Amino acid sequence: MQSTLINQALELLVFGMGTVYVFLILLVIAINLMSRLIATLFPEPAIPEEHPPFAEHNNNLPNQQTLAAIQAAIHQHRTKQSRD
Repeated sequence: MQSTLINQALELLVFGMGTVYVFLILLVIAINLMSRLIATLFPEPAIPEEHPPFAEHNNNLPNQQTLAAIQAAIHQHRTKQSRD
């Protein structure tokens, strides 16, 4: 009696987990198919990239006061590190 109960439990386990895995696999396949279908039916419009002129590109550089402050901070950090 003990072995049949264990066999039934194992059969139920395999059947239940198998059902769950099959359902999840079908769910993933269905989601992928719907995603491809939506992407083909409703493509995103292409947005052209605007490249700024070369002169505007260099405006990202810091000004002279900022560079001086950075250099002073680096110098102070290095002198503090050399004392310790």
